[in-house]
Amino acid sequence: MLNLDFHPSGRHFLQIPGPSPVPERILRAMSLPTIDHRGPEFGRLGLKVLKDIQQIFQTTQPVMIYPASGTGAWEAALVNVLSPGDEVLMYETGHFAALWHKMASRLGIKTRVISMSGETDGIPNAWRHGVQIDLIAEHLKKDSSHAVKAVCVVHNETSTGVTSNVHAVRVLLDELKHPALLMVDTISGLACAPYKHDEWGIDVSISGSQKGLMLPPGISFNALSQKAINVSKTAKMPKAFWAWDEIIELNKTGYWPYTPNTHLLYALSEACDMILDPQHGGLEAVFTRHKRFAAGVRAAVNAWGLPIQCADEKVYSPVLTGVILPSSVDADAVRKTIYERFDCSLGTGLGKLKGRMFRIGHLGDTNDLTLMGTLAGCEMGLKISGLKVQGGVQAAMDFFSSNPIPIPIPIPKPIPRPNPK
Repeated sequence: MLNLDFHPSGRHFLQIPGPSPVPERILRAMSLPTIDHRGPEFGRLGLKVLKDIQQIFQTTQPVMIYPASGTGAWEAALVNVLSPGDEVLMYETGHFAALWHKMASRLGIKTRVISMSGETDGIPNAWRHGVQIDLIAEHLKKDSSHAVKAVCVVHNETSTGVTSNVHAVRVLLDELKHPALLMVDTISGLACAPYKHDEWGIDVSISGSQKGLMLPPGISFNALSQKAINVSKTAKMPKAFWAWDEIIELNKTGYWPYTPNTHLLYALSEACDMILDPQHGGLEAVFTRHKRFAAGVRAAVNAWGLPIQCADEKVYSPVLTGVILPSSVDADAVRKTIYERFDCSLGTGLGKLKGRMFRIGHLGDTNDLTLMGTLAGCEMGLKISGLKVQGGVQAAMDFFSSNPIPIPIPIPKPIPRPNPK
């Protein structure tokens, strides 16, 4: 039998930016028996998770839940609102924005890809900054015929650690009176960074289960606007499994037009209970927690004297921190050392960043001590690899000890015991 739990002792430190560590509460929820996906119990589960996920996206509009990865949700978003030959404007901020563009091209969609120009120390500037509104404006102002049917941007770019201001894109579209749909990938941003589907005027939000929602991979989402639903009724791209219309109709009673992923819906229900729990501060406390984790990790990286992949502190990601290494050092070899010596997995550099950086995830089921252990492993691994770094662990300790958790961990009340006779 294949051994999938080969760590000799203690817990493996899974500090990649997704799949994130899954809380035991959620793993226990997934162990419940399978139920009839056409029966009354499932209908109640379906209605609950559909209502809960609306609160996570901060929308009153329908949210599609697919038994698929985030890549499936990308495709669902494109095929439901576009027709063959339609043109979209795609802004490249990193590897996942580039992959979304690749998918659109394979589907026969005309794409205009824009990004910042130039590079620094061999790293593209576009992959160190967020969406530049002026570049989008420049292209849309020339589009007097409104050939561009959608603008596609990534909210939190998992490959670089940049969180873009996607609301500013909606403001621009409104100012220009451009009818293009706004489509946003928030696969790693949802339930980690502030995201307001309705208030920000997003037409299609794309997300997945394995990041801020703290679930295993396997379900993904499209949150819709009424405008997107209306456009989907005349869109001509081929679609069957991904089609919104049948899902919207059956979701009204808590069911799906195909066999859904029952056990991941159990997990989603539990995750939403945890994230939305008012006792722990709800969504706002979740956002504050991730922001605090990120600041502690950045304190360590700054003390090491290494560049942070995101070059603009205004758009630092609360989800992950990218660490650039000198061009003479193979970042993948450093990651391998940290994994083999200290049982800690870090994210690799993707695409144009391969071998130049590693990524520290600070999302999911984590806390101060998890991150301190991770940073200690990183600092030791960097030293073993020949980099003269020091003080990062102490800087993070100083940050976390001087910036306590805003909502303290509740202390259970003692159970009253009867007086002995």
